[in-house]
Amino acid sequence: MRRHLLAILALLALSGNAFAQESALERILASKTLRVCIWPDYFGISYRDPKTRQLAGIDIDLAKSLARELGATLEFVDSSFARLITDVTEDRCDIAMFAIGITPQRLEKLRFTSPYLASDIYAIASKANRRVKTWADIDQPGSVVAVAKGTLHEPIMREKLRAATLKVLDTPQAREQEVESGRADVFMTDFPFSQRMLRTTDWARLIRPDSTYHITPYAWAMRPGDERWHTRVEQFLSNVKHNGELKAAAARHGLLPILVLD
Repeated sequence: MRRHLLAILALLALSGNAFAQESALERILASKTLRVCIWPDYFGISYRDPKTRQLAGIDIDLAKSLARELGATLEFVDSSFARLITDVTEDRCDIAMFAIGITPQRLEKLRFTSPYLASDIYAIASKANRRVKTWADIDQPGSVVAVAKGTLHEPIMREKLRAATLKVLDTPQAREQEVESGRADVFMTDFPFSQRMLRTTDWARLIRPDSTYHITPYAWAMRPGDERWHTRVEQFLSNVKHNGELKAAAARHGLLPILVLD
């Protein structure tokens, strides 16, 4: 009996290892479903219109294309930069497609594709703000700089700011409210989100860096260790870079200035 029990336990261990090593690609092909994590507030990337509830953006277009190529039904899963690592590693989605900045902290937990976009950092101030008029005015005593928790801007601004006060807020909406209300002078963001602020508000003012400040490459993210799935997604990304599909999607959503094709 004991020998039989040990044999069963050994088989369970082997099957558990096999399950852990199963590629997401096998599950997708078997279930005919592709689960894609998105951040639905990312203008030009994966933005859900608050009125129509329709999704639009470069990664919405490319996720649909990837699903078609795999013969799978597409299922979008709402995520965020704060939940990104948990959602991907705990198998809430097969891939995160919302222009994820490649940072050292994320590289420790996630597997990235090659970059397809790259953005510098920009600041959004209120038109009513008189303290900050140029980039040089930001890192000064008395200035308050807001960032959203979990975004790439949090560690970068912690490292770069010398005189200004850094305010880390739980959501992107909170950082916007702090600036609009005057409780913060600026919030830091990237090119796509800065375009959303300019197009959808009447109070936002864009402040560009005088020269390159901190370029971050953007990619899609998957759980580490799944080489078969990663290779398949890389093949898809290479194809859309070379056949013009990526460039066309970037043009549709106003992202040509940050497009990466090589």
